[in-house]
Amino acid sequence: MKPVTPTLLYIDDDAGLARLVDRGLTRAGVKVVHAASGEEGLARLAQGGIDVIALDQYMPGLDGLETLERIMAIPDAPPVVFVTAAQDSAIAVTALKAGAADYLVKDTQGDFIPLLQVAIDGALRQAELQRARDEAEAEVHASRDRYAALAAEREVLLREVNHRVGNSLQIIASLLHLQANSATQDDVKAALTNAMGRVAAVAQVHRRLYTSHDLKSVLLNQYLEALLEDLRRSAEGNKMSRLTLKAEPIEIDPDRAVAIGIIVNELVMNAVKYAYPDGAGPIHVELKPEDEDLVVSIADDGVGLNAKSDPRSTGMGQRIVSAMAAKLDASAERDPNHHGTRIVLRFRRVPAAAPKSTNAAAS
Repeated sequence: MKPVTPTLLYIDDDAGLARLVDRGLTRAGVKVVHAASGEEGLARLAQGGIDVIALDQYMPGLDGLETLERIMAIPDAPPVVFVTAAQDSAIAVTALKAGAADYLVKDTQGDFIPLLQVAIDGALRQAELQRARDEAEAEVHASRDRYAALAAEREVLLREVNHRVGNSLQIIASLLHLQANSATQDDVKAALTNAMGRVAAVAQVHRRLYTSHDLKSVLLNQYLEALLEDLRRSAEGNKMSRLTLKAEPIEIDPDRAVAIGIIVNELVMNAVKYAYPDGAGPIHVELKPEDEDLVVSIADDGVGLNAKSDPRSTGMGQRIVSAMAAKLDASAERDPNHHGTRIVLRFRRVPAAAPKSTNAAAS
């Protein structure tokens, strides 16, 4: 805030002119402190209590420009109005470049004193604005640092949550795997294996998020590769020796990654159970972009969809696929030209924005 009675340090070796400045500015409400040389002015400035400085150029010892240079090296130095009798514009330019707030030419009769008062007021206002800007910038930087610290802490916590959730789900999947291996009834073994795959699909997303550089997205190709590796280690793993993945690096949000993983799990397990009644065969999973869409396909070269029936089937897998496809706003269709069975899932790479709600009753 601008001081009510500012204190001016007037540095000039002309004592008579200094008295004129003192009388003229004191009437205007400015307290004047005189220093007869640059060295004396610097010593008085070090004592504190100075709000603004008027500085002459030609003085014995340190001249005005040399004194100005030393003043500008002081942290939070008061603003300086450069005052000289010289008409040389080069001195004015040099002083302003060196940090002076203003420049004016003095005369020996003191006619410049009203102009000095105006320059002092302007320098004080400029200094006040600069302090306000500096304080605002400091607060912005402090707020940014606080936000960055909170964001970093939040990211650490989210990673820890994803780590723990992923581990817990992986334990559940492992228990289901052990139970499936020990089951003696085929339908129980199949149900447990399917459940294990569904849990593993969710667990893999959390494990991907724990190691990802971005907690808002998952690399879908890496996620599907890890998911298929889990399936190869499952109770039906001996039937998945020819399970392959062809996928381009594509990032997607975690929620939709879970839905895609569950669909892939269901359709792969469906192919394992029904495509090759006499043993194992190739199962291909492919992920690729097409314009603004993503396409995921699961294909086998087996006996075909019409033969894929089992009286023990509960239809749970189909219901899960339909639910996950609806979550993706996707279409899941069979490719009629493929020998065997190929299911193609197509959905938008970036989900469509939800329509804005309107209040029809209020209109």
